[in-house]
Amino acid sequence: MARILIADDEESMRLLVARAIGMDGHETVTAEDGSEALEILTNQNGKFDLLLTDIKMPIMDGIALALAAARDFPELTILLMTGFADQRERAFGLDAIVHDVVTKPFSVADIRTAVADALTAKKSSS
Repeated sequence: MARILIADDEESMRLLVARAIGMDGHETVTAEDGSEALEILTNQNGKFDLLLTDIKMPIMDGIALALAAARDFPELTILLMTGFADQRERAFGLDAIVHDVVTKPFSVADIRTAVADALTAKKSSS
């Protein structure tokens, strides 16, 4: 199964997402913001299959995190989440590095499907 790093500043969202994708047997690691997520990625040499990050977070947002992660770990698949239309627009130009943007609120089934799709796309491209 996959190792997935989840970055979201809302604890309830982190726990929901970790629990949802854990149902598929994936190992999850969580971070409270982009800065912490980047630190985890760096400390573990990018040994994750997927980075699932909220866009709007304090300290370092998901866009900055995605750009740094793609630069340092180009093999890492990145999936963004947001509940804000304007944030989704900000991600528009990142198609080359971001697999998709999942719109909040989403159901457990929605996030599980989005993660499965991202992981499948990663396998077929490698």
